[in-house]
Amino acid sequence: MELVRVVDHPAVADRLTRLRDAATGEPLFRRLLEDLGTLLAYEATRHLATREVRVRTPVGEASGVRLAGRTVFAPILRAGLGLVPGFLRVVEDAAVAHLGFFRDPGTLAAVPYYANLPDDLSDAAVFVLDPMLATGHSGAAALDVLASRGARDVTFACVIAAPEGIAHLAERHPAVRVVTCGIDRGLNDHGYIVPGLGDAGDRMFASATSVPAMRGERRPSPKTV
Repeated sequence: MELVRVVDHPAVADRLTRLRDAATGEPLFRRLLEDLGTLLAYEATRHLATREVRVRTPVGEASGVRLAGRTVFAPILRAGLGLVPGFLRVVEDAAVAHLGFFRDPGTLAAVPYYANLPDDLSDAAVFVLDPMLATGHSGAAALDVLASRGARDVTFACVIAAPEGIAHLAERHPAVRVVTCGIDRGLNDHGYIVPGLGDAGDRMFASATSVPAMRGERRPSPKTV
């Protein structure tokens, strides 16, 4: 599997276009994101190991395969949660880890505030889920955390990626695979993807808080990303 894969399919393009539309409200936005999660998962999980099995059908025996090994989905909070239902439709017995980062508005650095994941990921196929791969700082920070737990087989799945984010992940974690629905033209001066789709977390949850309240900081989210 190539290290960067764009899912080129009419159903993906249709949903991505509707997701970008500023007129799309929260209920439809969430459903479209879940749909794209399923379509992304089909492509992102192609390399998963399988084992041969025999099953009895109503009229005889058949040979087949079942998924083998551990699978872990690791959404980056908040927006990554929107992709989880779609991925679980494809691999229903996967474990779900959670990683929380926010972007410092001054430095654009990823600041961690939460991590809940297995202690040992050395034998797992791990998928980082985040709708947007912009600067790549949060993505690289998530990969750092996963690597500290022994993760070796890691895929970053996103709806939209910027070339800068892809380059940053490749520099920090050269072996990581990126699977995305589209690569936009780049970032603006604030580090937001253009044309993008806005703040995915805000549009999912109808909120405008990009920094955890416990930090005592609040800032308006960008209307265009």
